[in-house]
Amino acid sequence: MTRPSTPEDLARGVLAGDRSALARAITWVENGRPGAADLLRRVYSRTGRAHVVGLTGAPGVGKSTLAAALARHLRASGQRVGLIAVDPSSPFTGGALLGDRIRFSHGPVDDGVFFRSLASRGQVGGLSRATGDVIHLLDAAGMDTVLVETVGAGQSEVEVMRCAHTVVVVLAPGLGDDVQAAKAGILEVGDVLVVNKADQPGASRTVQELRQMLDLGAPRDPGWRPPVLETVASDGTGIDGLAAAIARHRQYLAESPAGAQRRLWQAEEALRQQVVALVWERLVRSPRWEAVAAAVARREISPAEAAVQLLAGLGDEPGPAAGDADPALAGQGAAEGRTRATEGRAAGG
Repeated sequence: MTRPSTPEDLARGVLAGDRSALARAITWVENGRPGAADLLRRVYSRTGRAHVVGLTGAPGVGKSTLAAALARHLRASGQRVGLIAVDPSSPFTGGALLGDRIRFSHGPVDDGVFFRSLASRGQVGGLSRATGDVIHLLDAAGMDTVLVETVGAGQSEVEVMRCAHTVVVVLAPGLGDDVQAAKAGILEVGDVLVVNKADQPGASRTVQELRQMLDLGAPRDPGWRPPVLETVASDGTGIDGLAAAIARHRQYLAESPAGAQRRLWQAEEALRQQVVALVWERLVRSPRWEAVAAAVARREISPAEAAVQLLAGLGDEPGPAAGDADPALAGQGAAEGRTRATEGRAAGG
C-alpha cells in the first residue's frame, strides 16, 4: 500500500480513521512539514465532536497511570479514545525523553485507542506547541474522547485550559500538592479535582483541605462546583466515578451558557496565538529587523518606539498566504515563535 504523500491524501486517510495516516499526519504537524497547514485546513471542518479532557498536576501524582485507567474505562464503554502525553524534551534531539512504549506499556493497546507522546520542546505551560493541532487530527479521525496529559510542570500548567473542555487536576497525599496548587492557581482551572493514590495515608485530609479551599475561593464558573474525588489508578478504584464526573461536566457545558463561552474563549485564544506567531515571524524575517534592533542596541530609540516602527511598516511587507502558514508556529506564544523564526533566518530560511 502506498503511503499518503500529499495533504489531500493524508486528510482523506485521517477522516477515514486510518491509523497509519493519522500517525503520519501528526508527525507532519509536530515537525512543521511543508503542507501541514493545508492538511489541517482540510480536516478542520470535521472537528468539534470529541470531548477533550486535560489531566494536569505536579510530577509524581500518577497522571500517566490515571490516564491509562481512564482510557480503559472509556474504551470498555465503547468509546474511541485518543491519548496525548506531553513529555519533557531531550536537550540534544528535541524528542520526548519518555515515550509511549514506556509511559503506557501497561495501558490499552486495541485499535480503539490511539496514543501519541509529544515533546514539549521548551514550550512553557505543560503542553507542546503542536498539542492543539494534534487534538484536531484525533478529533477528525473519529475519537470520541481525547485525553491530554501535561508534562508535569506543576505551577505552570494552567495552559491546558486553552485546549481542554474539562480540566482534571490530579493531586496526591503527602506531596504538598495542595499548597502548591493553591499558590499556582491550578485549583481555579480545575473542573474536576482528583486525589490519586487515595490508599496512602493523608488522603482524607487532602480531600478535606481541597474542599475547604473551594469554599474559600470565588468559583471560576458559578454554575459548576468542581467535585473532589478519590482514586487509586493502579487498581482502578474510583475511575468509574471520575468518568461519571467528566460526563456530567460535558453535559453541563452542553446545556449552559458556560459551554458556549468556553468554546468562544478557546477559539479567541487559538486565533490570538496564531496571529502573534505569524506577525512575529514576518517581523523577524523583515529586512528592517536588524537595522531597527541595532538602533535599539545603540540606544538611539527605545524598544517601544522600535516596535511601533516595525508594526507601522508591517503592511508593506509581503506575507505568507494563509495556506502556507507554518503550523509549527500555531498555538504557541511569541517567545516560541521568536526562537523558531530566528533559527530559520540564521539557516537562510
